[in-house]
Amino acid sequence: MRVRIRFRSGPKVRLVGTKNQKLALAFAALLKPALLGVWSLLLWRLASDLGQAGTFGIEGGPFSHWQMWLAIALVLHAILGVLTRFGRRPRLVNDPESAVHQEALPH
Repeated sequence: MRVRIRFRSGPKVRLVGTKNQKLALAFAALLKPALLGVWSLLLWRLASDLGQAGTFGIEGGPFSHWQMWLAIALVLHAILGVLTRFGRRPRLVNDPESAVHQEALPH
């Protein structure tokens, strides 16, 4: 005796983007010019210390040291990587009747 159990097919899984992913990519795009500015200030400060450039624009305080600019640049790079990775990852949705109707993201 054979017993067959038939299951109905459930909702199809599809890839969609979310508003938060688009927002993360937007912030990542805005962060790139700021990061370029921080790297240029770091290089200016290093060149100033080595005598290869004129005096650095910030004379005193914590931002007058190249180590501070390096730390800021590394933190911004890490934030940029996290935002970009979050913004580009595919998102799975099981409910085809949900309010979110967007095209599938490329791999």
